[in-house]
Amino acid sequence: MPTGLKQSSSVVSVGFSATETVAGTLAQSQIDLNLSPLDREVFVCLAINMDSDFPDALPATNTDVRAAFTTTSNAVMPTLQDANCLSRLTSAIRAGGFVDGGVGFSSQALETPPSTLEYIGIIATNDFFVQVQGANNIGVKGVSGKLYGYRAVASADIYAALVQSEVLSA
Repeated sequence: MPTGLKQSSSVVSVGFSATETVAGTLAQSQIDLNLSPLDREVFVCLAINMDSDFPDALPATNTDVRAAFTTTSNAVMPTLQDANCLSRLTSAIRAGGFVDGGVGFSSQALETPPSTLEYIGIIATNDFFVQVQGANNIGVKGVSGKLYGYRAVASADIYAALVQSEVLSA
């Protein structure tokens, strides 16, 4: 348990999804955790599991689907180097120069953190965000997943620091 926090719920899972409205355009979903700021409630993230649609296999065309899980809203697809990005995945098919559908590749942040980590992140504001964006696909693409964690109450100074850090990382 992180210092300055007191667990106030058992481990829960929160489902989420996001789907492009137009193929190749960033789509973002905002998911409300219903945290109580008056009670200095935060959400301690233990693991995130994301599954995206497969990219289209098109001859001589590179395609991909990227998705991310963040604690703040984003206008562009974030990367893991961004402070507010807790998880990211990419599924790609590299077919440029091939007459067939190409070769598939996949990369993803850990679905379950190493056993040496107590948690992978803390959400101090009420919402988290999920982004998805494909490239060169014929149809729209989406992502779905689950966030695993628990609610906790933070001391006043820790809560203020967490909220300020999250907001400034936007």
